[in-house]
Amino acid sequence: MLEPGELSAGGTARLAGRRARHVLEVLRAGAGDRIQAGVVGGRMGEAEILSAAPDEVVIAARLDREPPPPAPVALLLALPRPKILRKVLQAAASMGVKRLVLLGSYRVEKSYFASPLLAPEALREQFLLGLEQGRDTILPEVELHRFFKPFVEDLLDARFPERDRLLAHPAGAAPLEALAPAGARAALAIGPEGGWTPYEAAALRDRGFAAITLGPRVLRVDAAVPYAVGQAELWLRSSSARASPRTPR
Repeated sequence: MLEPGELSAGGTARLAGRRARHVLEVLRAGAGDRIQAGVVGGRMGEAEILSAAPDEVVIAARLDREPPPPAPVALLLALPRPKILRKVLQAAASMGVKRLVLLGSYRVEKSYFASPLLAPEALREQFLLGLEQGRDTILPEVELHRFFKPFVEDLLDARFPERDRLLAHPAGAAPLEALAPAGARAALAIGPEGGWTPYEAAALRDRGFAAITLGPRVLRVDAAVPYAVGQAELWLRSSSARASPRTPR
């Protein structure tokens, strides 16, 4: 992933540090090989490696593709502990989630909000790693809200205008396939590892979130997020495909 301004007028760029090591040690690429490349917030394509040394890789990029469309799912997530959050940020970005709200709840430790991982540059670093994995260039938008009640009462509708709202909460939940989407996008709320409290679940239900089950297994948040986002996206796309009229042969 290249930052805007790193490409020269001739389309070349120099990679050092983690990116150079990734090319040499993970991709095992060398001079003459082609790798995937993209500019943050911009286009994607292929890059030819012009030279490769342990401390620097020089590439010539041809960026001729637009990034993939975003996932049709926005995420409301009770802030997990930092070790789990790192995985969640990367997973969300790699799956194309473009809107993420990290929220406090009763079972979220207050100390989590003091984590250095929540600094803007630290969040951006994790998102970039996820974008590289998912071959995307568009950074997600993220907001932090420490207090559950004022966010839900005053801000939730503005941040999540989607008509389809899904609440990952086992109590009184229905299988996702039992619901019918009302639109092409969904908001998905996932609680802390201890789950939403009854008050929190009721408050979200009062604002149109339908409780769904992710199955009989208990998942950690870092597993629940990609699983639930993928299931919600499949649910939306499958419904759209069924609703589209078939072209007669």
